[in-house]
Amino acid sequence: MSTPLKLAVVGHTNVGKTSLLRTLTRDAGFGEVSPRASTTRHVEGARLSVAGQALLELYDTPGLEDAIALLDYLERLDRPGERLDGPARLARFLDGSEARQRFEQEAKVLRQLLASDAGLYVIDAREPVLAKYRDELAVLAMAGKPLLPVLNFVAGQGHREDEWRAALARLGLHALVGFDSVAPPLDGERRLYESLALLLEKARPQLQRLIEHHEQQRQARHQAGTRLIAELLLDAAACRQGVASQAEAVAIEQLRQRIRQREQRCVEALLRLYAFRAGDAQASDLPLLDGRWGDDLFNPETLKQVGVKVGGGMAAGAATGVGIDLLVGGITLGAAAALGALIGGSAQTLRSYGARLKGKLSGQRELTLDDAVLRLLALRQRQLLRALDARGHAAQQRIEVKLPEDDSWRQGQLPEALNKARAHPEWSSLNPGAELEQIQRQQQVEALSAELADAA
Repeated sequence: MSTPLKLAVVGHTNVGKTSLLRTLTRDAGFGEVSPRASTTRHVEGARLSVAGQALLELYDTPGLEDAIALLDYLERLDRPGERLDGPARLARFLDGSEARQRFEQEAKVLRQLLASDAGLYVIDAREPVLAKYRDELAVLAMAGKPLLPVLNFVAGQGHREDEWRAALARLGLHALVGFDSVAPPLDGERRLYESLALLLEKARPQLQRLIEHHEQQRQARHQAGTRLIAELLLDAAACRQGVASQAEAVAIEQLRQRIRQREQRCVEALLRLYAFRAGDAQASDLPLLDGRWGDDLFNPETLKQVGVKVGGGMAAGAATGVGIDLLVGGITLGAAAALGALIGGSAQTLRSYGARLKGKLSGQRELTLDDAVLRLLALRQRQLLRALDARGHAAQQRIEVKLPEDDSWRQGQLPEALNKARAHPEWSSLNPGAELEQIQRQQQVEALSAELADAA
């Protein structure tokens, strides 16, 4: 087929038709979603294209409100001696005055269905199987178009999927698909389009191309997401701030704020990548453990609740979440002994630490991020990425990040890329004079991104 496949999205009022369209088009702003009945009053369309070629047109239609009365009216349209088929009966109805008055909304639905190649009949699977739904299907069947029932809202509790499957089978509708527009399964679109291909054999090449494109886009989004997280972690690991001992408390709070802001930028970038609204999540309220902790990334109790061990090597690190890297002050070796140890080391070591040691000999300290906070950053962002992968664009609630079941990032060694970043402050965008285009830095970002993708 050279022309795009046209699908009418039909069903009872307030069953999630617009929500389904939002998820299929990945457009959280499509149409209007509301718990009020009859929110959609006009037909709205959206087009899905691949490489500039339109493959699918989806049309959101008003909800059917009075199918029982409409079916009764349609059955009385035959004149004496006539036995009209379904499309002819609907044509007579649409030419009459009732289509412009009492059944105006239903007429809009039927006109769009007649102009389409097939219909997606959306069902709120939480609702009981009532007679009005059978009458809706009887009316829609008169259009003579293939209908694919879509059982919506099947991811949560209280749905009646088995009852609906049995009822639809009795009506001869055996091809159907379960699809939750708020929390769609990863293979949800594939199964929906494959089910359509069973009803529309001529459209199979278009639908298969759409399936392959969506899968490629899903993988590309996830890979781009892991790279954003890798850049955040590398920025945080390489971040360091010199501070005089008397200004330590102020400097620690400044560093905390910079890390919080950097995490928020990562959250916003992930939301843009997945085409969600900016307010769908914020770094300050990613509620691991169902919100049992507050919004402080640096709270030691926060780390314990997630099972991240707080190191005991630095009292300040355990207390504040920021490690204070002391090369000379506060340890048993004196400054002269430490300097002698460096001089006795390699030239590379001396170049790396010479400037830092000079600052420390003059009373400067260096703040770096504690490993435990790096682990928490990784946990939060990895779980946010998983939540975005599983989130439909019809979702209205703010994102809640669930506690991961695996132990990765909670214990064991940090990835080598982060250990290397510790020695390269120029790799962090949070430091003055950052050199973000260094080949070495890019290699470590790629390595860490791949490690994050493998863990997922």
